[in-house]
Amino acid sequence: MKCPIETQENADLLLSYSARKLNPESTAVLEAHMAVCPQCREFRDSQRVLWEALDQWEARPVSADFDRRLYRKIEEQERLGWWQRLFGAGRPMFLRPALPLAAAACLVLVAGFIIDSPGRVAAPVAENPQVREVEQVERTLEDMEMLRQFNLVSPVTEEGDGSRSM
Repeated sequence: MKCPIETQENADLLLSYSARKLNPESTAVLEAHMAVCPQCREFRDSQRVLWEALDQWEARPVSADFDRRLYRKIEEQERLGWWQRLFGAGRPMFLRPALPLAAAACLVLVAGFIIDSPGRVAAPVAENPQVREVEQVERTLEDMEMLRQFNLVSPVTEEGDGSRSM
């Protein structure tokens, strides 16, 4: 048998063994493995301590008016708007003082990043006059094409002969 802890293939075997839900054949094989594997033995012992503590634990009895108080709190929360539920009375008490502190900390971080990293100025690129001229020619051709398209859709002249202005 491969060690369930090392291979993670049979990890459910250890949990089933601890919950006493494993069949007798698998239990015998796993116990034989635990006789030689200290990691599985340690897991078994820690699970036994946990299960014994859970067996001894007794829940407090529920008060007689528990349901009434629960439904009243639910109705109170439903009457609140989403904004109030998010930032109002539904917020846990331990978060109330923390929100202004968190906002201040975020503000300090943002200010630090802005102050620490001033705007980067790109180094001027030595432009070739030929490149600049080619770009001007391209822009001029694009403008001419746009004007040509504009002339194709211009309104009909007043004479009504159907000719278009150029």
